[in-house]
Amino acid sequence: MGISPWQLLIILAIVLVLFGAKRLRNVGSDMGAAIKGFRTAMKDEEQDNIEKKEQEQSRIIEGEASKEKTKS
Repeated sequence: MGISPWQLLIILAIVLVLFGAKRLRNVGSDMGAAIKGFRTAMKDEEQDNIEKKEQEQSRIIEGEASKEKTKS
């Protein structure tokens, strides 16, 4: 017993009457902008993590080289 297409059309009609087409369009564009911003933030965070790992690896290599020089 799922929702039939007729029930969905009735719900959509009620929502259109309550909010109006312009407001629904604005809500849709706002949701799209929010999703786009979220994806951009996730990509930036992933890039930052990659850069931090590269920096840590370079520090470890430099640290090992400087320890070997002081031992000699």
